Amino acid sequence: MFQVVLHEPEIPNNTGNIGRTCVATNCGLHLIHPLGFSLDEKARRRAGLDYWPRVDLHEHASWQAYREAIPKARIWVCTTKTERTVYDADFCAGDHLVFGKETRGLPEEILDRYAEHAVTLPMAAGERSLNLATAVAAVIYVGMGRSRNLTDSHKSE
Repeated sequence: MFQVVLHEPEIPNNTGNIGRTCVATNCGLHLIHPLGFSLDEKARRRAGLDYWPRVDLHEHASWQAYREAIPKARIWVCTTKTERTVYDADFCAGDHLVFGKETRGLPEEILDRYAEHAVTLPMAAGERSLNLATAVAAVIYVGMGRSRNLTDSHKSE
């Protein structure tokens, strides 16, 4: 459906929950290093990530390496620093949904580069952000509902 991109994620539980959401929604998961945790087999076993082998996982050494690997990706940056909501976005299957690290979000240079494709989730005035795993799930499901290329395999029975 979509490609979820986590730019330098810091909290392993968030990434684990996002991986599970990606499996459930048929989305790929791209992790941009450095990560704030280990993904080695011991760490995955300890965290009980029994679904992890089903995650369509792609790791990239840096933002530049990600862009070089997928130069034609249609990118949406998800941020609290825009007024355009996900309800105003024209999502398509295959789009890349980019999220920043939990403590700081996306770097300004990425936000500036993709300002025309920056989206946010509406929140009550004065609130700073949602949990990353919650935000990713919300954007995926809003995107699935709005996508022009939604396939029958993703529709509810």
